[in-house]
Amino acid sequence: MAYEYEINELAKEESWRMFRILGELVEGFDKLTGIEPAVSIYGSARVTEDSEVYQKTREIAHKLGKLGFSIISGGGPGVMEAANRGAQDAGAKSIGLNITLPEEQEPNCYATLSITFNHFFVRKVMLVKYAIAFIVMPGGLGTLDELTEVLTLMQTHKIKPFPVVLLDTKYWEGFLSWLRSHALDWGMISEEDFDLLRICDDADTAVDIVQQWCLKHEIVGRRALTE
Repeated sequence: MAYEYEINELAKEESWRMFRILGELVEGFDKLTGIEPAVSIYGSARVTEDSEVYQKTREIAHKLGKLGFSIISGGGPGVMEAANRGAQDAGAKSIGLNITLPEEQEPNCYATLSITFNHFFVRKVMLVKYAIAFIVMPGGLGTLDELTEVLTLMQTHKIKPFPVVLLDTKYWEGFLSWLRSHALDWGMISEEDFDLLRICDDADTAVDIVQQWCLKHEIVGRRALTE
């Protein structure tokens, strides 16, 4: 299969591509204005409907939706579908930010608002910009990329230090152990960077972490705002 390697091809049409990038940013800002407060949920596209990860994601999104939070996902299958499905079940705003890929990623049918992007970095801006918390389910390279970018943005004070909740201790313990035994031990990160992370194993604890942070900072869900 022949792929178009987007970044390597930039030299062919830089100026027109910049207009398309600006257009994607404008579309995202226009369509997503007013969805706050929202929670972004990250995780693998490969999990199946009958998996524990899928069911737990759906439960978390449903509980957060019932509290009045909009739910944002990457718009595709797996964890993303479960997040949008839980939000839709709760009657909350269910946002799917899909990406065009060489091997097509179809938008899931549970997003009440769906936007498809061509550029990963524009999509990643939208996943971060409107969120007041991040739930990170088990995932692969894309999930690790999103997780570490969120942490970097907080570490460098580009966004506020919102809760970053890792679900499934067993899945994430190797990554966290490596951060401590290598990255921290070698002086590549600081002990304070671990303050940005919370880790738990059940939906109720994840939701409570978000809720308690919001109460502390006087942030309430949309339903509470209208009551």
